[in-house]
Amino acid sequence: MSILGLHWIDALIVALYIVIVLGIGHALSRGVKGQGDFFLGGRSLGKWFQFFLSFGTMTDPGQATTTSSSVYRQGAGGAWIALITLFLTPYYWFSTVWFRRVRLTTVADLFHDRFGGRFLATLYAITTILMAVVGIAGGNVVALKTLQPLMVKDVAIYSVAEQQQVAQYYEFSDLRKQRSGARVIEPAAEERYAQLKEYYDRGELQPYVTYLRPLTFYLVSTALVAIFVMLGGLKASAMVDAVQALLVIVISFVLIPFGIAKVGGFAALHAKVPAVMFNLFGGDTASEYTWYSIAALLFVQFVGIVGSQANMTISGSAKNELAARVGAVTGGFSKRFVTIAWAYCGLIAVALFGMHLSDPDQVWGLLTRELLPVGLVGVMIIGILGGKLALLGAQSVVLSGLVVKNLYEPLFPGKTDRHYMVVARLTVPVVLGAGVALGLFLNSVVALLKFAIVLLVIWGVPITMLFIWRRVTELAVKIQVLATLAFVALIPFSVSSIPSLAQSDALTLMTRERIVTVRTAATQDDLDAGRAQTIGETITKQKRVEPVSVFFEEGVVRVNPKDPNSARSGHGLFRTEIYLVSMLGFDVEDFSPAQLMATRYLVDGLFPIILLMTVSLLTRPTDPVRVGRFYARLKTPVAATLPEDDLEVERSYANPTRYDDRKLFPGTNWEFTKWDRQDTLGFLACCGLVVVVLVVFKTVLTIGSS
Repeated sequence: MSILGLHWIDALIVALYIVIVLGIGHALSRGVKGQGDFFLGGRSLGKWFQFFLSFGTMTDPGQATTTSSSVYRQGAGGAWIALITLFLTPYYWFSTVWFRRVRLTTVADLFHDRFGGRFLATLYAITTILMAVVGIAGGNVVALKTLQPLMVKDVAIYSVAEQQQVAQYYEFSDLRKQRSGARVIEPAAEERYAQLKEYYDRGELQPYVTYLRPLTFYLVSTALVAIFVMLGGLKASAMVDAVQALLVIVISFVLIPFGIAKVGGFAALHAKVPAVMFNLFGGDTASEYTWYSIAALLFVQFVGIVGSQANMTISGSAKNELAARVGAVTGGFSKRFVTIAWAYCGLIAVALFGMHLSDPDQVWGLLTRELLPVGLVGVMIIGILGGKLALLGAQSVVLSGLVVKNLYEPLFPGKTDRHYMVVARLTVPVVLGAGVALGLFLNSVVALLKFAIVLLVIWGVPITMLFIWRRVTELAVKIQVLATLAFVALIPFSVSSIPSLAQSDALTLMTRERIVTVRTAATQDDLDAGRAQTIGETITKQKRVEPVSVFFEEGVVRVNPKDPNSARSGHGLFRTEIYLVSMLGFDVEDFSPAQLMATRYLVDGLFPIILLMTVSLLTRPTDPVRVGRFYARLKTPVAATLPEDDLEVERSYANPTRYDDRKLFPGTNWEFTKWDRQDTLGFLACCGLVVVVLVVFKTVLTIGSS
């Protein structure tokens, strides 16, 4: 018996999980006495809860879908979209201390505390809510695309239209295989390929028909998250993260043994997957991930990583600095190891499905359907669904804190704690609903993740500079934030929403199609085609690099896919950065995918830094007394208990230069401090673990190679 395409055992596992999660929320709701409990868990969470919160926030199972999809498209180098923060993990050893020592509830409070005005705090709250809605939308899209292949109709009950849709998918796959490399096919076949590719680019060709529809799934799953969070707040989210951590590990590795067995072993995997796809640092000319694009991605992540409110929520809830540090780095490194498993699953998908899937975002779901037996499919579903619940749960708490503390309370001060708690709980379904609406607009999970990375620089740059440079001014932050917001968010959304712009010839440019010669190890397909004598033999062959959109993240498609002469329109977000570079005279049509990505991230990282520092130096410094109190508190170590901590802060306020002997550059505006023993040992240990992760990943990629 099946229920909406699921075996009854798998459906039962899902139902039991939902009941258990709601039970956890209900049980922990009794311990939520006020805003401190709801938003920060009473600042009492130790190392284990910090680990689970950090691991859950960094490692939602949706990233398994994103990473495997990126690797399926780009090869092992595609894992950098999730793995790039590996190099930032030593940085967490210090940034978590900053967020714990400022002793605030939200990042918006940071701007009010540093400058005294409310404008930046309000602006941060509003823009961060909007940016977090993008993350919520991403969680919705990822979960949908993973679960859709698991809930499919039986072929026997397909309608005529559904039969035609599936048949077109297989027709397109066959035509694409025929024209791979430099092969030329008949004009009629080429015309048919172009027509079907329009449907392919829209994600409308699938090898199955699913029961799971976007709007229905988003509404039902979002209601579950809303109820759970409204009951238990941050502690409930941390508790589910603890359960979810185990599920993430299970679902991250369970596909690999089944996949390797299905492929025929590790050697067979290398035989069926092009050798270039096992290259961790770069790929062929169609790959986005080369050494310079990876460096650009690392740069933009570095300057933006502290921009998330989750940093304050997680680190601020720690009972001491060591708990915050250990939780962040252990959660971070745990994510890196499961990322390796996600990447390997992407390579297995290449071996099983070839390179002809119309929607690579569904790789994880297709692998689950193809490989896992009854029972484990149910475990995979609750892993993905639970990951969405854990991630969106934590985000909802973060957003409700911003709404209450930085938007509602300043407008309606003096209300009871109970009143503010009602507002906090009602905020949760509102922001989750906004995420549903955006999820219906954006379709690509990789594009969503890239957009989320860029959004962080809006606030990541000024927050980083606030912690390390006294000279930052309020006016400079205002100008930088508003300009960067327009540059990386407002313009990209607006252009793609205006038909006259999205359909203009100037903006629908494509890169030039190229035929390139590559040296690679022969696969079974090469053997069958007579291009090699043995599998693994080094051969030279030609590869067709198809055009990609220059200015639009999700490509360019025909307005009417049935009419090859209809107008072409940009799809997805507009790349403002690439357009700016083109205006400077660069031939962007000749850029490779890696050059397009590197250009985008370099511009996004440099633009706000240059603007902020320039305007700060040209404007009047902030009140030195206020600035002195801020840095005095920032340098005061967190005491063992809250009363003791309050006394230590008061001592620092009375003597703002109390810890100035620790400044690395005394007499300057730079607030870098000398390292103590814990700083040094922790940093070196983190650097050592970075090397370990890279060695493990590189070793895993060579298993079975000749």
